[in-house]
Amino acid sequence: MGTPRRFSWCLSWKRILCIFFVPLILPGFAPRVKDKVGLIYTNAQLQPARMFNWSHLTPLTLKDRSVGLETESRVGSKPYFTLGGHKFLIFGGSIHYFRVPREYWRDRLLKLKACGFNTLTTYVPWNLHEPERGKFDFSGNLDLEAFVLMAAEIGLWVILRPGPYICSEIDLGGLPSWLLQDPKMILRTTYKGFVEAVDKYFDHLISRVVPLQYHRGGPIIAVQVENEYGSFAKDKDYMPYVQKALLERGIVELLVTSDDTENVLKGHIKGVLATINVNTFEKSAFEQLSLLQSNKPIMIMEFWVGWFDTWGGEHMVGNPEDVEETVSKFITSEISFNVYMFHGGTNFGFMNGATYFGRHRAVVTSYDYDAVLTEAGDYTEKYFKLRRLFGSVLVMPLPALPKLIPKAKYPSVKPSLYLPLWDALQYLNEPVISNTPVNMENLPINSGNGQSYGFVLYETSICSGGSLHANVQDTAQVFLNEISLGLLDDHTKELNIPKIKECRLLRILVENQGRVNFSWKIQDQRKGLTGSVTINNVPLNGFVIYSLEMTMSFFERLRFATWRPVPKSYLGPAFYLGTLKVDSSPKDTFLSLLTWNSGFAFINGCNLGRYSIIGPQETLYLPGAWLHPEDNEIILFEKRKSGSYIQTTNEPML
Repeated sequence: MGTPRRFSWCLSWKRILCIFFVPLILPGFAPRVKDKVGLIYTNAQLQPARMFNWSHLTPLTLKDRSVGLETESRVGSKPYFTLGGHKFLIFGGSIHYFRVPREYWRDRLLKLKACGFNTLTTYVPWNLHEPERGKFDFSGNLDLEAFVLMAAEIGLWVILRPGPYICSEIDLGGLPSWLLQDPKMILRTTYKGFVEAVDKYFDHLISRVVPLQYHRGGPIIAVQVENEYGSFAKDKDYMPYVQKALLERGIVELLVTSDDTENVLKGHIKGVLATINVNTFEKSAFEQLSLLQSNKPIMIMEFWVGWFDTWGGEHMVGNPEDVEETVSKFITSEISFNVYMFHGGTNFGFMNGATYFGRHRAVVTSYDYDAVLTEAGDYTEKYFKLRRLFGSVLVMPLPALPKLIPKAKYPSVKPSLYLPLWDALQYLNEPVISNTPVNMENLPINSGNGQSYGFVLYETSICSGGSLHANVQDTAQVFLNEISLGLLDDHTKELNIPKIKECRLLRILVENQGRVNFSWKIQDQRKGLTGSVTINNVPLNGFVIYSLEMTMSFFERLRFATWRPVPKSYLGPAFYLGTLKVDSSPKDTFLSLLTWNSGFAFINGCNLGRYSIIGPQETLYLPGAWLHPEDNEIILFEKRKSGSYIQTTNEPML
């Protein structure tokens, strides 16, 4: 939509009186003008009136919980939300608890409140909460209940987005990889195996959520049904099933769906409020929504203020002025909104997802998203612009700005010891012996749940060379004994094996770089070697398969290995060990690995995530909360070749 009409400076004296003096007499009044599609704007050139007073509508002050978040439509006024019977506009911001160190939850939530937001939104990742069938984890950084209750304590309402699918640029859109063990599995449908798994997960998850709802005295005012199903839309019975699954387990708050503007009709279900996702304020964005529910208030579930990055791509940024202008239009049009992301955080470990538009591209470790707060929780120009805007329309003064978490640059680390991958194999769990290759998810490990993340090493003996063919997901390094022959990926499936005089060990090290998190491509995300491996069209057999999950227990076993002094240079996959020395009060910092090629960094056993020479991300965020006073163990798993120093900096390079 074009620029909103401005008030003419050629005004009668009566109009001047109305514009400048009526707001002083009638609190909550703001001069407004209606555009052609019926959306309302306050004159941007005038000082905005302080329109909203929600000081009595916070989780701690609102005691009567008989009436929750509802929609109202009256003749002569636009539809609107009410909370506790009072007119209410949602100023929402997204923070994902699983992407932020628990020690920093309070800091990020306080900054959300201090900016002027009244609502927190968060996804719930099934794959992290149920890593193995029936084995649930809501502890530590995954303590959903503690996060939600902390938001309430700080004065924030919560909109929960429990999936089961969440997208969120997380591995497989938040679905657990063990679902892929079923060769007939059809994700995000009413396929029997999928529904049975969702039911068991929801039995556990929703029992935790129910006491946190508004009507039970908690802060959750709305719950989202699945996520952006309109762009998937493979099963007309699926969304009603998810809606019913939530209701039957005790969800009583307002239910909503969330879709892009083109697919809102496909993702909508009867009796559920439809919301949309946008990156700007355009007239066309509301057309399908108004056809669907003209008597309902508009809610923007995701206003994208930035975007995520993928390895090998550009660093994405959003314009702060555009963000401010768009949010201002939302407010003056009385449109509720959620800023995605207010604070993005980090794809620690192997959490990241991937895109597929003709080629697999992994999402980078940083989920900075060019959000309102940086990855490390620092203020941005967007933050200050939004805070000024919110402060101009809220009656009550905003809380004071929380102090920034200090950053530091520490002395460089030169790794002292290294362990080639080949030397580490004897210290791992017993390998899988199989006549043919087995994909990662179907390895008979982890109590039958397979392997979710990391690397898999396939070994078999060959006695002749020729044309090697293998289906690899996502990338693989091919070796004869310890000599590198080349790389395979989802596009490069063939490699020449030179003539050999005696039998050698063919080794194929496959990396799962992150499962696609969006589109129908999620059905095809089994990792490792998928299918047979051939040389000159003759299938190979007799494989020894090592699981390289790189968990805490994985590194505990490596402590028994014989590490060696680091040579001047080394080609091939290896672990490098060093000590990061900090002071008695550790501070946030960023690892800089510019002389290294590609791999993962671990600090005191915590996986900071992937680094890669291809960029755009050049530093890894290292939370001070994860550091010990004085000495800290740092291990790199480098895939290609040794680097020199591991450096730190007090500023990110994204």
